[in-house]
Parts: sequence; structure tokens; C-alpha cells
Amino acid sequence: MNVSSIPEGTVCFEQQLHWSRGIFFNESPFSSNTPLLLAQLSFCAVVTASLHRLLTPLGQSVFVSQILAGVILGPSVLGINSVFRDKIFPVSSFYIVDTFAYFGVMLFLFIIGVKTDLSVIQKSGKKVVAIGICTFSMPLLLNSLLGNLMTHSIPMEPRLHRSIIWIASFQAISSSHVIVCLLADLNLIKSHLGRLAISSSTISGICSTFWALIVFTGKQSVHAKQHTFLAMIFFIVVMVFFALCIFRPITLRMIRHTPNTKSVKESHICIIFIFVMASAIYGEYFGQHFIFGPVILGMVIPDGPPLGSALVTKLEIFVSSIILPIFFVVSAARIDFSLISMRNFVIIEILAFFAMLWKLAGVMLPAMYWKLPVSDALYLGLILSNQGIMEVLILERAKSIELIDTESFTVMVLSIFLFTGILAPIVKFSYRPTKRYVVAAGEWMTLQNANPNSEIRILACLHYQEHTPCIINLFEASYPNPLAPISFYVVHLVEIAGRTAPLLMAHHPGMRDPSLPSESDHIINALRFFEHENRGHTSVYPFTAISPYASMHEDVCTLAAERSVSMVITLFHIHPLIHVSEEESNAMRVVNQNIIQECPCSVGVLIDRGAMNCSAASLLHHDVYRVGVIFLGGPDDREALAYARRMAKRPTIRLTLVRFVDESGGGANMSTSYSGGADADLDVVNEYKDSQMTNKQCFYQEEAVQDSVGVVGVIRSMESCFDLILVGRRHEDDSPLLAGFQDWNEFPELGFVGDMIVSLEYKASVLVVQQALPNEDYFDNPQNLRQDSFVGMEMPLNDNRVWPAPRGHQPGGLAM
Repeated sequence: MNVSSIPEGTVCFEQQLHWSRGIFFNESPFSSNTPLLLAQLSFCAVVTASLHRLLTPLGQSVFVSQILAGVILGPSVLGINSVFRDKIFPVSSFYIVDTFAYFGVMLFLFIIGVKTDLSVIQKSGKKVVAIGICTFSMPLLLNSLLGNLMTHSIPMEPRLHRSIIWIASFQAISSSHVIVCLLADLNLIKSHLGRLAISSSTISGICSTFWALIVFTGKQSVHAKQHTFLAMIFFIVVMVFFALCIFRPITLRMIRHTPNTKSVKESHICIIFIFVMASAIYGEYFGQHFIFGPVILGMVIPDGPPLGSALVTKLEIFVSSIILPIFFVVSAARIDFSLISMRNFVIIEILAFFAMLWKLAGVMLPAMYWKLPVSDALYLGLILSNQGIMEVLILERAKSIELIDTESFTVMVLSIFLFTGILAPIVKFSYRPTKRYVVAAGEWMTLQNANPNSEIRILACLHYQEHTPCIINLFEASYPNPLAPISFYVVHLVEIAGRTAPLLMAHHPGMRDPSLPSESDHIINALRFFEHENRGHTSVYPFTAISPYASMHEDVCTLAAERSVSMVITLFHIHPLIHVSEEESNAMRVVNQNIIQECPCSVGVLIDRGAMNCSAASLLHHDVYRVGVIFLGGPDDREALAYARRMAKRPTIRLTLVRFVDESGGGANMSTSYSGGADADLDVVNEYKDSQMTNKQCFYQEEAVQDSVGVVGVIRSMESCFDLILVGRRHEDDSPLLAGFQDWNEFPELGFVGDMIVSLEYKASVLVVQQALPNEDYFDNPQNLRQDSFVGMEMPLNDNRVWPAPRGHQPGGLAM
């Protein structure tokens, strides 16, 4: 072979085996392609995951962990060791690794396109549009002017002089995906600032993408034939036309034939993957980056269930956790710190610093013009100043077509790493979202303080359609009537999947969004039927909230404050008809706990044991539906009694108030620690007794007990007495009537008494009520949070009042 015919820069290496016979044949597994690739993927995934776990408590985003893993495994750190380099990342493997890494990037960006919600652009107001455009245009113009000024005033190397304008402009670009991932890492995605950042970054990201596309197309056309630029633009338009007018109708047809996420046909997924790979080939063939086509196709696929969620579920974990980390190793292999000169480093970092300042100004000025607080505008600017993988990909493309050199690429990636590593922790540890559901001073969003003969508003939230019957039956039991109508707000809570932006959508009659879960349709239909059966005195307003579990409660609390509801009803995370994973059950429990802690109105946790799961018609036609209220004193018990008294107006409901008094304390109840608590308890009890004169379905029973053993004995005897039991959540744990209950408090969100009733496995359903206390943050008071304290008590095992009772013992029934 003629050596002179070998192109410059060619690297020759020994042909590797496709498979290895193993160490027993004296063959190293790393001498063949497949085991070597598996080892490389494993190393990259493990190092990235380990760094992310270590850096997350420090406020770092996953991008920082990925870049750091790439640098560690690259030639600058571990790659210095010749043994590691030759065994794990030999030169001969770069071709396969590079191909595999960019295949993963293609799928990753396709997923980003699928999760992108373009509807936020249509819904954006003038403020969002102004912030988005200024975030892109102001840094681009001012940094380019600064770069041009520096070329005339600062001596620099010829290669840096040629690319300084492009360096300045590329430092001004941004990406919505990077911002969404950062907000998710910081748990700010559902905050007011997070929503504003998502909408603004979507607009600025689209502007950045089209600007980069025009620049790259123009650069390539300079070195090609005449009229190439217009031809390349034409083929881009053809790709967009195909995506909108051919590919999107195909996906919509797939969605119409897909009732839910679990039933998405494999053939549909396969067809979409074929289109994705074909679009990548199309882009490369006509001079565009191969990722252009997959991103466009991903963006026209409707986000969310069923199709978008199915695609994301099948791809995201494997691509982002296994394949994508190796891309950063490939990128780090192109980073050579030895090429960096201090002078060039300072010049590029000055441009990077000013690009961040221009971006802050571009965000803050329009935000403050639209009356956003200065502090919020500053944090919004810091959030939108972050960059990530999309910017690295654009820089790699710019380097490949010689817009920037290798040294500039290295410094720019390093500056992205440094600025993101600094800005993200600043936002995480210093920004505290302002609560948008603060109740006006003096306003009591409770049932006890509502006018009994006026309209009230109740909000219920559920996760599954199996929750619908018990919710509707509770609505029926609330007895909406012409004299006291009720407005019911129902929120279907859905975990976010297949989309980046959270969603809270109101459902109006005749409206259906195909991107929403089919379960929502079944829930809405049942609610519409209930509203029709009670027309004239019942209004139902269904919503669907799609968001992460960690911030799901914010939609509920915000809606409760905006609609001035008196009570929020949420379902207990354990349900006899619903079987979910422990992880999902715990996530639902956290949602309930967050609602209890932050909701501005009263809250009720409904534990459905089947008694509430009958049809609404059967509840209406019951001869009697037995409701009991356990009253130990305190605002929560008073709220429970207020709700029960509204139920008692229905002729088919029989209400029994079981009041516990301390026999050793002269018949006093246990609410003395609340301001005026004992007097308030006595007032509501006497008022209830007076109502017995006009309502023969109301009963009162007083139980005098000396200690918690007596309380347990009485409650155990109620097992077959009621269909629904209402009880307050919070009681004084230092009362002798509740001594030792802390030892059994498995579910603190139910309170001591509610947790005990649930543990008894009653057939009756239970509603645990917490009253909103105006002008008082109950959870800031340590006295009220001693749920985890322990008080020891001795109880004889042969005492038939002890809970749980010895085996074989059956307590006597409660006299009614």
C-alpha cells in the first residue's frame, strides 16, 4: 500500500475481535468490541450516578455530574493512566463509542421534543413573550457588540480573532429543556417562578434553535456551490411540512386508537422509531445536523398520555441513565486543557461573564416592567442564565464546521460547567417561593364558620377512577339542597409523564382534550351525571392536575385559595380496591401530608373501607345511613361536628355525637389548651343538643372515661354501629385520655384517634378532619407537633378495654 495515499490524521490500529472466548483461553474480554462497549457503558453510568448522588445535596444539577464524570473518565484525569486508557477506552473503540453515544443523543433529543409542550406559546401573555425574546436577543446583540469591540481593542491570536464574534453569540443561547431539568432538580417546577421560567425559556429556546440553524446553514453554504443556502432552507421547510402535515396526523390517528398508556401498540412505537431514524438520515443527507429531524418529529407528537407518555416511559430511563453518560466522555475526550492559554481563557471568560449579565438584564427589565418583584426577577434571571447539554451540542457542531476552534470549545464548555455549578446552588439555597394561597386576614375558610343556610364550596382530590364512587357518595351525604347549595371542585391528580411542563386544566361541558388520561373522562362523566341528578342546587367543576408528586399539593392549595373553598377532601393512600406499588403509595401519602400542612382551609382525609363505595342511588335510598362523630374537644372536632350537622339535614342520615369527658376531671373535656377551647366546645355541644328538638335523627351520647384505656374500649365497641365516622385530627397528646397513643401512631396525618380507628380495621369509613386556624400557623408550634414523642403506660393484658383486645374477646356494643 502506498503510504502517501493515506490521508493525514488517519489512525491505524489492530482489528478487534467481535467476540471473546474468555480468560480460560487466555483472551481478554476487552479485546473484543461487544464486552468493551458494555464495560464502557457500565463505567460511565456508575460514575455519573455516583457523582449525581453525591452532588445533589449540594444543589448541583445532573448536567454538572455528567460533565464531571466525562472529565474524570476522559484523557484529562483517569485517561492519563495508560493501563486504564488502553484497556477501557482504547483508540480502536472510539469509532463504535462515538457512534453509540450520538445514537443515544439522537434518542435523548427526540424525548426532549416529545416532552416539549408547544401550547405554552399559545397561552403565553405579553409578559412571557417579552421576557423570552429579551432573554435571547439582548445577550446576543450586546455580547456580539462586546466581542467586536474586543477584536479592535485587545490583541489576540488570529484563530481567536476569527471566532470571537461566534464565541460571544453562542454564549447567549439558551434551552428550555435545560431550564425544565434544573427546575425539577430544585423542586421549583410548580412554583409561580417555575411556570414563568418554563414559558419564557420555551420561547427563548426556540429563538436560539432557529438562530443556530440559520448560522450553521449559512456557514456550510459558504463552502458549497452557489444557491446552496436557499436549497438547504428549502429542505428544512420540507422537513417541517412533513412533520406537521403528515407525521402529526399519523400520531393523532394512533392516539385515537389508543385508549390508555398501557395499550399503546408496539407497532405504533416501531413506526415512530423508523420515522425518527429516517429523519436523522434526511438531515445528514441535506447538510443539517442529524438531530434536527428527530427533535422536530418529537415536538409535533402530542405530549403526555397516551402516546407521549408511552414513548418517554420506554426510552427515558435507559437513554438518559445508560447511553447518555458516554456522550459526555466522548465530549470530554475532545477537551484538552493543555491547549488552554491563560490569555485566551480570560478573554473568553470575560465574554461568558458579560453574557450572563446581559441575560440577567434581559430577564429583569421586562419582568420588572410587568410588576414582578425585584427579588423574583433576579432569581428568574439566574435560572434562565443556566446552560446545559443542548448548548454543548451546539458548540460541538460549531467546532465541527470550524466556527470555533478546539481551545475555544474547551473553555466554553468549562465556563458552562462553572456557571451552572455556581448558579444552581445559589437559587436552591436562597430562593424561597412565596405562597400564593395565603388567606386574607380575618377570613375563615371553614365549615364551622360558614353560614349554614348559604352556599359552601368543597374541593375533593382523587388519584384513580376507583375513588369516584366514594367521593360522589360523600357529596350526596353532604346534602346539597335549594336552601344550602354546594359547589364541588374535583381535581384528578395525575403524575407527570411524557411532558416537561405541569398542567392544571379545567374541564367545561362538551370539551375533551385527547392528551389527557382516559381515566379523567370516566371521572368527569360520573360527576356530570351526579350534577344532573342534583341540578339546581349542585355545581360540579372538574379539573385535571398533571405534575410531579413532590409539588402536586400546590395545585390543590392554590385552587382552594382561589375558589375560597371551606374544605378539601383527600383520599387516604391505602384503598381496599386499589393495589399500587409501595413507592406510588408512599408518594400519594406525601401528597396528603403536604396538603394537610399547607392548605389554607379545612382538610378532611377520607379512609374508604367500602361503606362509601356503593352507588349514589343506594346511598340515597338507604332506610338510614349511620354517621357518628367522636368528640374529645378542640377545633378539629368542632369542625367535624359542623360538617356532620350539615349531613344530618338529609332525612336518611342518622347522626350520633359521642362525646368523651374526663371522669377524673369532673366531666371536663380536653380542649383547655386552645384559646377558649372548653367554652367553644360546650357551646357547639349545647347547640347540637338544641337541634335534637327539631331533628329526631340526631342523637347524643356522653362517655365518661378516666384514661386512654377507656377511650379505646368505647371506640372498639362502635365497630358495627356506624357507616361513617367523623373525628378531628389534632388533640392534646398530654391529656390522660390519650396517654400512650403515640406508641401506636403509624399514620400521623390521621392524628392519634384517626390512626387508632384505621388500625382497628373497621368496616365503617372514616373522615379525619382538620380545621383551618386563621392567623395561626399550627405547624410552627412545637406543642402541636409532638406526634413522634412517646409516653409510656402500663395496661393489664387481661383488661377487656385494652386495644388491641386479646384474641377471642368480643367487646360489647355501644348503646344507641
